Amino acid sequence: MRARWISVVAAASLTAFALPAAGADDPLKLATDKGCTACHAVDKKVIGPSYKDVAKKYKGDAKAPEMLAIKVMKGGQGVWGPIPMPPNKVSDDEAKKLVAWILSL
Repeated sequence: MRARWISVVAAASLTAFALPAAGADDPLKLATDKGCTACHAVDKKVIGPSYKDVAKKYKGDAKAPEMLAIKVMKGGQGVWGPIPMPPNKVSDDEAKKLVAWILSL
C-alpha cells in the first residue's frame, strides 16, 4: 500500500512540473492576468482600441510584432488618441506572445 501511495505522489509531482505556467497557452488569460483587459477588449473599444482593431491596423506590417511588443512593455501615446498606454509589467516573452495573439485576430 505504501509503495502505491508513493507512486501516486510521484506521478502527481511530475505532472505538476510538466504543466505550463498560468496563461502560457491562453493568451486571453495572460492578458487578463497582466491587466491588459482593464483597457482593451477583443472586439470593442474600452479605453484603448479593441484587439481586433489593432490587428486590422497592423495587418501585413512586418515590423509590427517587434514594435508593438516594445510598446506593450514601455507604453505609448498618440496612435489611438490622446490617452496614453502606460508601461506594462510583462516579460519580453509575454509581450511577444500577447502581440502575436492580438495580430492573429
